[in-house]
Amino acid sequence: MKIHEYQGKQVFARYGVPIPKGYPAFTVAEASAAAAKLIAETGNSVVVVKAQIHAGGRGKGGGVKVAKGGAKDAEELATRILGMQLVTHQTGPAGQKVKRLYIEQGLEIERELYLAVLVDRDSRRVAFMASTEGGMEIEKVAAETPEKILTVFVDPIVGLSPFQSRQLAYSLGLEKHGKEAIAGFAKLCASLYEMFIKEDCSMVEINPLIVTKQGGVMALDAKVTFDDNAEFRHPEWAALVDEGEEDPVELEAKAAGLNYVSLDGNVGCLVNGAGLAMATMDIIKHVGEKSGVAPANFLDVGGGANEEQVTKAFSMILKSPKVKAIFVNIFGGIMKCDVIANGVVAAAKNLGLKVPVIVRLEGTNVELGRKILNDSGLRIEAATTMFDGATKIVKAVGGAQ
Repeated sequence: MKIHEYQGKQVFARYGVPIPKGYPAFTVAEASAAAAKLIAETGNSVVVVKAQIHAGGRGKGGGVKVAKGGAKDAEELATRILGMQLVTHQTGPAGQKVKRLYIEQGLEIERELYLAVLVDRDSRRVAFMASTEGGMEIEKVAAETPEKILTVFVDPIVGLSPFQSRQLAYSLGLEKHGKEAIAGFAKLCASLYEMFIKEDCSMVEINPLIVTKQGGVMALDAKVTFDDNAEFRHPEWAALVDEGEEDPVELEAKAAGLNYVSLDGNVGCLVNGAGLAMATMDIIKHVGEKSGVAPANFLDVGGGANEEQVTKAFSMILKSPKVKAIFVNIFGGIMKCDVIANGVVAAAKNLGLKVPVIVRLEGTNVELGRKILNDSGLRIEAATTMFDGATKIVKAVGGAQ
């Protein structure tokens, strides 16, 4: 679950992570008032107008502008940014409409650094990543100058040790800015780690983390992603959701109790079980790589899916115009294969399916289930194995294109 920069900074503030002063704004009038308030509070006529969308690269896309002429200048910039389709490397060519702004005080910046906290799956630990290349896309830094990325892993029992924070600080050259910078960075890291654990984060990224002219260390940006699996522990997250930034199909799936993630391929996937769903996507990609066939979604209907949920799943899959065929891969453990087959046939009839459907069933009453599918008179074909199903789906997509 992603949240906006200003929301991330509100969380930062609760844990003592230093941030510039700023106020969110939803209208041009609010942006102008926020700028005037900041100027009065800080005595500095420079403010920054920031577009708030769930994507990086906002500055390059024209979504972050410095207003040096006071509240009037900030108002003019807010008029230009609010409502624009902001295109970044993460939004794609269609861009994302800007509906929120963040008005922040201007600062005198000495250096820009990069700092992130994330879950490293290889080491099964929380990792701190830092780089002297702040303000740049970390993917570009990793590809071109990987030696400039520094990583330390946190022992889950001991927690973040002070020596690890100092190790990163000296590796970033913060000693050049005095002892205050070293101490400030170490305190910031400790606060970030506490926040990361208590708030059930999966990633926190600060790009850039700045050193001010006065030697202070401050988070100039905040990208915070929460672990959806911990949602039951955090009812307060509901207030942070911006549905305008979410995939509407994914929101619909969540409301229906289905696990759905949109992808860019052309094969709709309907599977019961997250592990089986991942394996299904892998085999489609493997078999269809040379033909340009790839999964269009991740969809786990769970072990107890009924006819209504299967119909709902089909309807969500078909909302993507890219889908040329659907691969249903079901293991009938809790549910019998004939029940699943009847659900698939009913869903196909109710929705008037016009794309081919390949169904691989395995488990209880599998032969009866396959017979129901083959005798349906619809564009539904049974497969015997996952590989057989993947081969047939690749062929079906080729025929549909």
